[in-house]
Amino acid sequence: MRSKKALYNIISSAFLQVITVICGFIVSKLIISNYGSNINGLVSSITNFLAFITLLEAGFGPVIKSLLYKPIANNNDYELKKILKSSLNLFRKISYIFIIYVLILCVILPIFFSNDFDILYTFSLIIIISLSTFFEYYLGITYRLFLQAKQTDYVLSLIKIITLILHTIVIVILINLNANIHIVKLASSLIFILRPIVTYLYVKRKCNINLKNVKVEYNIKQKWDGLVQHIAHIIHKNTDIVVITFFCSLSEVSVYSIYYLILNSLNNFVCYPFIGGVSAAFGDMIAKGENDNLTKSFNVFECIYLTIVSIAFISTPFLIVPFVKVYTNGITDANYIRPIFAYIIVLAEFVFVIRQLYYSLVKVSGDFKQTKNGAIIEALVNVLLSFILVWKLGIVGVAIGTLVAMIIRTIEIVIYTSKNILKRSINIFVKRFSLIVIEFLLILLIVNLLPQIDVSSYFDWIYKSLIVFTISSLVIILINGIIYKENVFLLINKLRNKK
Repeated sequence: MRSKKALYNIISSAFLQVITVICGFIVSKLIISNYGSNINGLVSSITNFLAFITLLEAGFGPVIKSLLYKPIANNNDYELKKILKSSLNLFRKISYIFIIYVLILCVILPIFFSNDFDILYTFSLIIIISLSTFFEYYLGITYRLFLQAKQTDYVLSLIKIITLILHTIVIVILINLNANIHIVKLASSLIFILRPIVTYLYVKRKCNINLKNVKVEYNIKQKWDGLVQHIAHIIHKNTDIVVITFFCSLSEVSVYSIYYLILNSLNNFVCYPFIGGVSAAFGDMIAKGENDNLTKSFNVFECIYLTIVSIAFISTPFLIVPFVKVYTNGITDANYIRPIFAYIIVLAEFVFVIRQLYYSLVKVSGDFKQTKNGAIIEALVNVLLSFILVWKLGIVGVAIGTLVAMIIRTIEIVIYTSKNILKRSINIFVKRFSLIVIEFLLILLIVNLLPQIDVSSYFDWIYKSLIVFTISSLVIILINGIIYKENVFLLINKLRNKK
């Protein structure tokens, strides 16, 4: 049953990411083309400042989800409802904190951007963009965590797919009708408010979860340790744009946001479907004390996951700048062709994606207190290096700060999970990462020996992508198939047994 649910989650999440990528690029391109890089930069800055409040949700969320695995596995309805009720109360308090935070931003940001935009213009945009986030905290997060812990992510994926498609259709219509950015973003917020409402109704009716009369509160342990944990993730997602906003310009924010859109889309496509699909299964194994099964299953999944993300991210340095060149063709109010920045930020995101596999074990095991020091160190390194390097190197300096912080935190997480959760030697990861480096160098050599393709259209880019992707796939699958042959045989036997 675990394998079947994991498969459903992976497929639905992969489909969601395809829809997310397509819709994201359509909307982003329309906004830049119709409203300009400065307004795109303003929207990106506001969105990222608002995202800082997710420190609370993302810190508490994994802790709460780790507590849900055991009562779900044991069918302990009483304990389950106590945890969910405490979670609901906690996130509603956060929603009130979020209101205060939005009001603070409404005072600070309009003044800071007053040279480019009218104060009322920025003020109203902040309020509009914040609406969907408030409703997510007030109503949706607790029920979303429950569905994830229950290994039914596919329900959430379906809800997101429907709202994304609806959102994109409405935005395209509004922009073609020459609606201003406020109307466009208001429509976005109203559509995304549907997500927490539908999630709440689904859980209440289909899962028979009604928390109205639950009085007893559950003591959510390690919630503050979880908060510290997720500071590193929020810094990864948002510090770069904050630093660029204050020390560069809105057009530079727009440049960063385009590269980030590409990498975040790739991250979501190759990382989230697989980790989101199996992490609940790992959590179930930990809750039931199946330690040997956990290690064996993780070894097989690690082989598959590192093969997939290696193919994707080793191909990306050859393709990202040509894509941006085609994507921003005709946009002249900012320079979007930044090769050095692109290579550094791709490497940083690659390290982050590798880390997510191991960090998923920390989240489902609830070991937040034990690993919080690494999160603090990552946060400090990222902030300090970004502030120091941005003065001389601009967005390249910010990318370097992110990369260094990512490497430090990844090493810490891998060491901890190897020693304390998987009970295996750290040398296993060292060998696997060394193999990735060798594969990259080999692919780099092969690609550079081939005739270079001048990319000036999407057709050219697709043609080059097929060549690079084919080379990467053949090299990595062949080498990994030989090196990891034991895991390949385990996977084949596992699939045969399912039949």
